[in-house]
Amino acid sequence: MAFVDVDPADPTPIYAQLERGLRAAIATGRLRAGDQLPTVRQMAVDLRVNANTVARVYAELERGGVLETRRGVGSFVAAGRAAQPPHEKTRRLREFVTRVLADADKSGLNIDDLIGELSEQRRQRADRPRSAKERSS
Repeated sequence: MAFVDVDPADPTPIYAQLERGLRAAIATGRLRAGDQLPTVRQMAVDLRVNANTVARVYAELERGGVLETRRGVGSFVAAGRAAQPPHEKTRRLREFVTRVLADADKSGLNIDDLIGELSEQRRQRADRPRSAKERSS
């Protein structure tokens, strides 16, 4: 049930890979507002990483308003993530794209490779049947 993958061979720190992966899962709709995340322990077991690393990421995302933790219940994707000012969204998008382009360059990929894969991902998402939950959103 892992929403993200981490690559121990990647020079990017595990916590950064995990945070980026969770943010991407939310941005792409794999995780939606109100969805419950696995417990810290379960996510650590699934990804074969230290539970403290997962706890650190969950805490950072909670401070950033991305997640909310309900004591005794678990961690959930926070509601209202779309309610950010347009200029903030644009700033964050530019930062994200800059990081993606830098990561791609380090991996020997160019912008055309990225655009091609993004187009393929869009096509696959458009072709997949929507669940009842998605249709009601």
